[in-house]
Amino acid sequence: MTLLIKFLKSEQKELAENDIRLAVIGQMERLPADVQQALRETIDLTRHNSALQLNLALSYGSRAEIVRMAQQIARKAINAEIEPEAIRAETIAAHLYTKDIPDPDLLIRTSGEMRISNFLLWQIAYAEIYVTPTYWPDFGKEEFVEILKDYQKRERRYGRV
Repeated sequence: MTLLIKFLKSEQKELAENDIRLAVIGQMERLPADVQQALRETIDLTRHNSALQLNLALSYGSRAEIVRMAQQIARKAINAEIEPEAIRAETIAAHLYTKDIPDPDLLIRTSGEMRISNFLLWQIAYAEIYVTPTYWPDFGKEEFVEILKDYQKRERRYGRV
């Protein structure tokens, strides 16, 4: 967590210079107070940036996200704010941490792992998946470009036959 705080403080200037907004998905309230403060500072400093958005998944698990979403919608139903029949995929998406972020088009899984590890389970429903044997610390620009070239050759069907 100390490394995260150092990263946030050291990168604030670069985020600002490159018009990058920071966002966090996950249970931020479970993080230590000093980490939460550093995150809130950086999020606040970058909130008007619009060229790119850097999403950090911290204290994140997709199952926990889905449980949280179900609890929020259930509370709304109990309070008669929503009818159960009115619940749609869009309702669910609007209650996820990623509600303001487009679903991923491509999931790159490093280290040759053939699993998604509880990551964005709802959001990757129609994502293309690429598995590389390269470990994350060694993953670089050249391999990323090759993966993007492979992705460009794929036919996206979004569940259609």
